[in-house]
Amino acid sequence: MVAAASVVVAVGTVAGMMSAVGDGRDADEARPVVTSSPRLESPPAVPSPSSSPSASESPSPTSPEASPKKEASPKASASKAEEKRWTAPVSTRLYRHPDSQVLDWVRDNPDDPRRAVIESRIADRPAAVWFADHSPDSITSRVRAVVAGGAAQGRVPVLVPYVIPDRDCGGHSQGGAPDLAAYDAWIDRFAAGLGDSEVIVILEPDSIAQSECLSAGQRADRFASLARAGRVLKEAGPRARVYFDAGHSGWNAPAEQAALLRQAGAASAASSDGVFSNVSNFHATADEVAYDRAVLDALGGPPGLGAVIDTSRNGNGAPADGAWCDPAGRKLGRTPTLSTGEAGIDAYLWVKLPGESDGCKGAPGTFTPSYAYDLAR
Repeated sequence: MVAAASVVVAVGTVAGMMSAVGDGRDADEARPVVTSSPRLESPPAVPSPSSSPSASESPSPTSPEASPKKEASPKASASKAEEKRWTAPVSTRLYRHPDSQVLDWVRDNPDDPRRAVIESRIADRPAAVWFADHSPDSITSRVRAVVAGGAAQGRVPVLVPYVIPDRDCGGHSQGGAPDLAAYDAWIDRFAAGLGDSEVIVILEPDSIAQSECLSAGQRADRFASLARAGRVLKEAGPRARVYFDAGHSGWNAPAEQAALLRQAGAASAASSDGVFSNVSNFHATADEVAYDRAVLDALGGPPGLGAVIDTSRNGNGAPADGAWCDPAGRKLGRTPTLSTGEAGIDAYLWVKLPGESDGCKGAPGTFTPSYAYDLAR
């Protein structure tokens, strides 16, 4: 079954982890959306049971909402490859953008009994910053602002360009640039904001795994633009690491996904540092590790290619029935880190911000405290 892609709803004017879908508003309104951030404290570690941002003139990213695409694709069997860490981590720390819906809620609800749990286990964690609207005039400054914020703290921001034309095959997260020429120009401006700081780029969630709605010619054109985007981003940002869409372990078979990734330039060191999986989804970390390794093995390419996994909501694994819209019983997954201790796995990231609804427990893309609390407690 195919679920709606990462739903995004523009909210606010900040760059952080929020969602912005084409609802006519400025989607680049970053996810986080907030004006001031709460005090930072050392949050307690949140165990994860499965083997396992927008700113001033800065991005007003958005974060994907619902996401699982296909459930029921073959899962790779876990292989016991020797454990070896990412030999050259970008940094030991990830950036938490100071503007977000969850930070706004924490600040505005000091007496809510759920506040301490939500603050320490979600608000204080680093999360991705989404750029989901086609806004060529402001994108460079917005990207630059987030990158500069991370550099000032010696931390690594995670950026999500989400403007590919016909994204989500016209589903809940439909939108994007009007055509590929406009997209290519937007990517050029996005890349111009990277500078020489360390940064991780999650390039266009669902753009490869969910391309079945396109004709063969349209798919080839999209993949050419993605390959170009990877090259442009890496040329403009010498310390940028760019990852391509591998879907997740419940979607396409590893060999099938690898074939698509290869067409999109993900096997080329000039465009890619590897793949990402599980964005806005719930599959267990162990399943994703095995799946990503199988994809990388099938992909080929230089030995340095790795994978990053969205662990924001996968603490209890995916629902047996394939539900994707704020399914009950889910928990936070492993905390974001650049040191996974797993061969070939470069990072565990919170690409989707926990607590931002897929559209069932709250409006799509909006922070829903009851949902966040259920995930975090």
